[in-house]
Amino acid sequence: MLRWLPSPLKGILSLLLYILNTLFWFMPLMLLAVLKLLPISRWQAWMSYLVDAIAVAWISVNNLTTRIFTSIKWRISGLETLSRKDWYLIVANHQSWADILILQNIFNRKIPFIKFFLKKELLYVPFMGLCWWALDFPFMKRYSKQLLKKRPELKGKDIATTRKACEKFRYKPVSIMNFVEGTRFTQTKHDKQLSPFQHLLKPKAGGTAFVLGTMGEQLHKLLDVTIHYPQGIPSFWDYISGKVHAITVNIKVLPISKELIGDYNDQAYRERFQQWINQLWIEKDQQLALLEKNAAQ
Repeated sequence: MLRWLPSPLKGILSLLLYILNTLFWFMPLMLLAVLKLLPISRWQAWMSYLVDAIAVAWISVNNLTTRIFTSIKWRISGLETLSRKDWYLIVANHQSWADILILQNIFNRKIPFIKFFLKKELLYVPFMGLCWWALDFPFMKRYSKQLLKKRPELKGKDIATTRKACEKFRYKPVSIMNFVEGTRFTQTKHDKQLSPFQHLLKPKAGGTAFVLGTMGEQLHKLLDVTIHYPQGIPSFWDYISGKVHAITVNIKVLPISKELIGDYNDQAYRERFQQWINQLWIEKDQQLALLEKNAAQ
């Protein structure tokens, strides 16, 4: 392959191929998205499968680019029992923009195409908003606590609206991704938060609870993903230019019990859910500490 090239050149060529690959699939994606507007349920379902097939092909070419320009020793556990016919909620720690490429890489063709809950305002982002809409990314509308105090009749309407938008996933498997920390880990953010964890920021339970409140009965399993970089946290540029030589990804498949589904505005449920996700984060922090110790030996 071309792993012998200088890192800056590998980065430039990788980025160029990512862009060309995206542009190549953009027009077929938009064409299928327009055809999907025809109000016939079976037709729309079929078009949705074709749209996702384009996304899978797009990721596959990106993965090929990674293999051409990088030499990464992957240590991955937990992929054995996954299926493209199941419904998943994925939660993961977040350290780098490369995390998204890594998750797409390891899960491609193993589970349904990964989608994110997005704020409704992002629908109007040039170019990408159209792609997210075409790929059926669920857009959510959240109401602030201040607005709910002024207009209590809106309570629960955000979940009801988003749940209606997700009805298409009832009959078609899907994977929903959520970075629980809400932002990438940096030592500065960690110190500012006074995070009780060594390798993680504080988890934001509200986002995950919102997903479960919206789609809990449709989602079958939770994938608890821990990403570790033995050489230290890389940038996106480090990843595409071949400077990352080892990545560890551990995946735990957990059940989604009825106790995890509820209304986050309910205090009892909120406290119970926060305790659950904090325990999940304690175990993840311990896992990252062990991985770091092993990498140092």
